Amino acid sequence: MSTYTTLIVLSGLVIFSYLFDLIAGKTKIPSVLLLLFLGVGIKQVVEYFNIHLFNLSTILPTLGTLGLILIVFEGALELKYTPDKNAVIKKSFFSALIILLCTTFTISWILYQLSGGDYYLCFINAIPFCVISSAIAIPSASSITKHKKEFIIYESSFSDILTVVLFNFMLSNKHINVGSFAKLGVELAIILAFALGACLLLLYLIGRITHHVKFFLIIAILILVYAIGQSYHLSALIIVLSLGLFLNNADQIKPQWFKKYFIYHGLSFDLKQLLQLSAESAFLMRTFFFVIFGFTMDVNQLQKWSVLIIGSFVLSAIYIIRFLYIKLVSKTDLMPELVIAPRGLISVLLFYNLPKYLRLPGVETGLLFVVILATSIIMSIGLFVYNRRLSNKEFENV
Repeated sequence: MSTYTTLIVLSGLVIFSYLFDLIAGKTKIPSVLLLLFLGVGIKQVVEYFNIHLFNLSTILPTLGTLGLILIVFEGALELKYTPDKNAVIKKSFFSALIILLCTTFTISWILYQLSGGDYYLCFINAIPFCVISSAIAIPSASSITKHKKEFIIYESSFSDILTVVLFNFMLSNKHINVGSFAKLGVELAIILAFALGACLLLLYLIGRITHHVKFFLIIAILILVYAIGQSYHLSALIIVLSLGLFLNNADQIKPQWFKKYFIYHGLSFDLKQLLQLSAESAFLMRTFFFVIFGFTMDVNQLQKWSVLIIGSFVLSAIYIIRFLYIKLVSKTDLMPELVIAPRGLISVLLFYNLPKYLRLPGVETGLLFVVILATSIIMSIGLFVYNRRLSNKEFENV
């Protein structure tokens, strides 16, 4: 493929993704779905014309990681802390934690019953199907009420972080004992201290850098810190969330020494620019990631009855547990929280980061595609119905 052809394809994908976002705003169909289908369609064209490309699946984890960092960072930069938000933060954290654990145990039990394999393998293979994708949930929640939107942002971000912690924990501990949890506690303490240092360093740099290019440098440092943390199997996504929250709420920190060295005139303007750059960069990463994932999909796997049967069991577990938690524990309205449980970017990332010797037969990319597709469709229909009812209520009150 020539240089100009490559440029045409890449720019075309960005244009299509932009149009898909506009369509998503009108129809409530997640742009991710359209990007996936676009990737599948491109693969059919490539195969028809016998065009030879390098193995695109090799760059998928890198694109996904960059997208995840930028999406979580963007979401955190939009959250302004006030004491009255303690309730929603606590509620979203426990929702993410309890639903994650219950769903993982249930899906691992389903895989164990269907495959008869080792329970450890079933458990670790179940984890990628149990995380709420912030890459899909956060943009999709833009049209709902502010309070519910904040809950979705916090819950999906916590879900990402807790799932990565659980995944790394299970990878490192095939046999779990007291020492395993002690090691986890030490690792979390290290990552929190690392996060605090990174937050202070980056805020200090933002105020001191006078070069006209500084926000890409800040993002590059953030990615570097994340990569270093992950290379030591630390849950570095905590750093990303912490930094976004810290930067957007630094002006509320009261000690005078802090204000003297870290708060400066023009901070709010710089944060708006950083948010804009993060949002546009995340848009690019999300575009290329989901198109390539659709392209690398083996659609023939969707013809297997085993994939559809396991997929239906997994989906049942996801929504039954979420329904029971909202109804019995949260005791709040079911909609739209029940349907905003999409699987996506981080599910794919965890699946590809699972060593081949730990993969369970039958748990393939086809199953992942079915679950991602179905949860996105269910969310689209649910949000459409919810917004329709909301509009009708507002019309009746006029």
